Amino acid sequence: MPFMELIWPVFFPALGAIVAFVHILWKRHEGADVFWVFLMWQLGIGLGLSYIYAGFGHLAFPDQVAASIGWPPGSPFQREVGLWDFSIGIVGLLCLKFRSIGFWTATVIAFGIFSIGAGIGHVYELVVHGDVSINNAGPVMYVDLLYPVFLGILLFLCARRHAISHSTRTEAD
Repeated sequence: MPFMELIWPVFFPALGAIVAFVHILWKRHEGADVFWVFLMWQLGIGLGLSYIYAGFGHLAFPDQVAASIGWPPGSPFQREVGLWDFSIGIVGLLCLKFRSIGFWTATVIAFGIFSIGAGIGHVYELVVHGDVSINNAGPVMYVDLLYPVFLGILLFLCARRHAISHSTRTEAD
């Protein structure tokens, strides 16, 4: 089993965390800004690059990806999943440009619905059909279920701190 096939679900979120920590230290961010910068890089790299990579796999190597999930080659779902992954990856990257809580909220909600649904599908395939393929019952399943929750928590912390910061600024004016 190729190394990247095993680690890719956590590679991009880990890379996003490293970039975020470097950014935070370099710019000397503190307080609420730390959550904001960390979430920004998780959306841009952890979600964005990860899903562009996944989409590319589904579109360019559909039979290999299908086999790694435990599906037969030639499965037509590869195009649909590949296009979804690629499109949400682009939206994740756009979070680096569009830094509003509304854009980020929409991104996390759309990603969360798909990802948790896919994660539940992986669990179903594991339990009902015994599919223990690496990209069904491996790290992908856990990341599908847990990463949107992690992003949701970060988003909540950012939104809460943004609201507190905004209300304090308004009261001071």
